[in-house]
Amino acid sequence: MKFRTSLRYRVTFAFTLLGAFISLTLAMLLYRETVSAEMRLVAETLAMEIGDYLERYARDPQTRPPASTVMRTYLIDAEGAAGVPPKVLQLQPGLHRLLLDGESYYAEVVQEATRRIAVLYNDVQIRHREQQYQVFLSVTVLIMTLLSAALGYWLSGRVVSPVAELARLVGLLVPGNTQIKLASRFSADEVGTLAQSFDDYQERLQAFIQREQAFTADVSHELRTPLAVVEGAAEVLQEDVRLEADQRTRVLRIMRAAQEMAETTAALLELAREQAIGQTSSGCNVAAVLQEVVDAHRSVLDRKQVEVLIDIQDCPELPVDCALLRIVVGNLIRNAFSYTREGRVSIALDSTGIRVSDTGVGIADHHLNDIFKPFFSDQGGEGIGLSLVKRICLRYSWRLDVSSELGAGTCFSLLFEA
Repeated sequence: MKFRTSLRYRVTFAFTLLGAFISLTLAMLLYRETVSAEMRLVAETLAMEIGDYLERYARDPQTRPPASTVMRTYLIDAEGAAGVPPKVLQLQPGLHRLLLDGESYYAEVVQEATRRIAVLYNDVQIRHREQQYQVFLSVTVLIMTLLSAALGYWLSGRVVSPVAELARLVGLLVPGNTQIKLASRFSADEVGTLAQSFDDYQERLQAFIQREQAFTADVSHELRTPLAVVEGAAEVLQEDVRLEADQRTRVLRIMRAAQEMAETTAALLELAREQAIGQTSSGCNVAAVLQEVVDAHRSVLDRKQVEVLIDIQDCPELPVDCALLRIVVGNLIRNAFSYTREGRVSIALDSTGIRVSDTGVGIADHHLNDIFKPFFSDQGGEGIGLSLVKRICLRYSWRLDVSSELGAGTCFSLLFEA
């Protein structure tokens, strides 16, 4: 799982971890060295006490061993070890930690000839100081961590501010607008290099847009002219009284196909220019467009046992281009007619949107997310219709939902309010 947060907080978090790690490591080293030095000091002190006692004992065998409220001394010689605790008798020469009568002691044992001397030092005060030292080190680590966090937050603000400013300026960029030059606003460092890269990209994008606009303008002229000729010729043929009914039907289909091609071409050109499709001042009657589209595509159902059910519950009017709405509705209904061999196609219209459901071949689950991709089709079509529909829906903020079951049918829901 990736750690998702702002760059400033990530830098602050890194500083905090670094400060906590360094202070904790130093605290552990200091505590370890302090305890080690303390043990060495205790060992040296006890050794000095034993040495001093041995010197006095050599001068006067009646000298009493050192003793106090925190110190005990035991002498073990050939005459016996009366009063010496068993735990002390088991100790070998050297420094030891010993628990005796519920209290903790440092025990220094020295072997000299036939005598063994053990000096015990109660470490209650030492342990108390160690606990105080632990609290001091813990508070120090906490303070250093908080200081590291504060310092990291301040430094990250200074470091990230150029990146944040660059991000703000990039957010103001509009394709085709090269008025904002970024590199001149930053110093010649890594951020400045990145800003220069954005400037270079803007120039390449501007050149691409200019080429694309010139191309679409030429295509618009070259495609619309022959389509207008086809439509005009079809209209003339429609007025020819010598045509038979079948011939007149074919001419009508040619005319409708030419009109549909012209509308599709206009939509593709508008979308290619990346210009927002505005709302028209006059309303578009959705019911009229729906009925027109159904009538225009009924020929797809020739020689098919398919029933078409139309349920118009409301007649909404939308402030949109009727040609673009016709493209969206036409693709949904044509697909339903094309992929339904028998059964029915149900078309419902209300104030919220249009629903087109069929009993056709259906769509596999693993293809539901791909049907709106350009040139994708699992039924052998050209695969551009639904891609165009999706783009128009995005422009008008419509929502297009699809549900399907392979072999049982498909349902498309076009909702006018996303």
